[in-house]
Amino acid sequence: MNSPELTAEPSATDTDTDTATDADAATDAEPVTFDVIIAGCGPTGAMLAAELRLHDVRVLVLEKETEPVPFARIVGLHIRSLELMAMRGLLDRILEHGRKRPAAGFFAAINKPAPEGLDSAHAYLLGIPQPVIVRLLEEHAIELGAQVRRGCAVAGLDQDNEGVTVEFADGGQLRSRYLVGCDGGRSTVRKLLGVGFPGEPSRTETLMGEMEVGVPPEEIAAKVTEIGETNKRFWLRPFGEGAYSVVVPAAGVGDRAEPPTLKDFREQLRAIAGTDFGVHSPRWLSRFGDATRLAERYRVGRVLLAGDAAHIHPPVGGQGLNLGVQDAFNLGWKLAAQVRGWAPETLLDTYQSERHPVAEDVLDNTRAQMELHSTEPGPQAVRRLLTELMDFDEVNRHLIEKITAIGIRYDFGEGPDLLGRRLRDIEVKQGRLYGLLHRGRGLLLDRTERLTVGGWSDRVDHLADPTAALDVPCLLLRPDGHVAWIGDDQQDLDAHLARWFGKPAN
Repeated sequence: MNSPELTAEPSATDTDTDTATDADAATDAEPVTFDVIIAGCGPTGAMLAAELRLHDVRVLVLEKETEPVPFARIVGLHIRSLELMAMRGLLDRILEHGRKRPAAGFFAAINKPAPEGLDSAHAYLLGIPQPVIVRLLEEHAIELGAQVRRGCAVAGLDQDNEGVTVEFADGGQLRSRYLVGCDGGRSTVRKLLGVGFPGEPSRTETLMGEMEVGVPPEEIAAKVTEIGETNKRFWLRPFGEGAYSVVVPAAGVGDRAEPPTLKDFREQLRAIAGTDFGVHSPRWLSRFGDATRLAERYRVGRVLLAGDAAHIHPPVGGQGLNLGVQDAFNLGWKLAAQVRGWAPETLLDTYQSERHPVAEDVLDNTRAQMELHSTEPGPQAVRRLLTELMDFDEVNRHLIEKITAIGIRYDFGEGPDLLGRRLRDIEVKQGRLYGLLHRGRGLLLDRTERLTVGGWSDRVDHLADPTAALDVPCLLLRPDGHVAWIGDDQQDLDAHLARWFGKPAN
């Protein structure tokens, strides 16, 4: 089979006998066998690949595009995503390329300051060009030993009890134990599975691009301020080197496969602002709609879905990329446990039971935000009312925690409020908590200095620290940073270690 060159080789720790050698990969004789093939090398796919490689899972990432996207659309990393990057030692690298902004004004672009005392050491938004975050995450995955193959599109799949055969558009095929579709809203993997994608099609569409302008900045600022009072889908913002980021409502819903033209922008700018601001020399032009859909299932046998392949929604609140990255963190260690053979029977099923409700909530809050963006009198009245309500700290805090995903609580059963929630980056005797999570393992924080992880020490680290900044005696953290157990009884701890990390090693 002829295929593009791989950008990284498996690590020396890959010792399973069915791992293909370099010679195998270079011939047309036999397909290479991997533990997991990931379709799509966007933020979700790259992050998932890295998470799997932390556990020496053999990973191949397929990306149909031969080159990264050419335009530098700015995206925002919210608090929870920043925490996850810190957990894996990536945050400092990412901060070099981003710009910190206040964690405020997210919900329907209602301009309210962030509530004081947000429960995070990373209580800010990081604006960063999307191609940069994709590149950094891909580099991270490759450094850990993931393989990435570009210009390779999935065209078919066939699964059985042992694995998945993935067919390519060029006629080749590969075999893996699992396949994960991270291939976007038009996911080929989801369509091949026949998984339903119910929801609503786009009712409105917005044009977005980057271009130069022909009028003074003060004229632009005055007009944007005037129109922005009622139209939150309209702005022109300086983007450096004489360019502006331009967002304007489209005249109707078109074919997203067809990019808009500069003429489209000029016509809509004149219709809404009375001037086209002399826009010219576009760097890139695109459109997005408000389609809202959620996959009926995240898993069919050995094939799973994550990121936009599992859910799409309007970009209001900037939650899409973050939701996908958080999917990857939830799925990565569970799928690795399945591959490595120590996963409890129902562990992989918790990916859907935990993440599907989170996506449902995001879809609902983006639906609400889109209604509040409407210029009709009714939605505008509701917007004014909500603006008043957000002066109450509890309302403002609730909405910020919802958008930034730090308010998520998975249902782990009865227990203290902290159970099922993420734990902030607290101080411990070895520095900061998140610095202990770089390897993607579980962690027992033991303030009693009496407990042990016993036969789970190959999967769970133990920190005995009576000075840890906690108001509970001990807790067990999953690799994704969520609290899986709280208490001080060894027998109870053992039961929960078995629940999340399988049978102890001999």
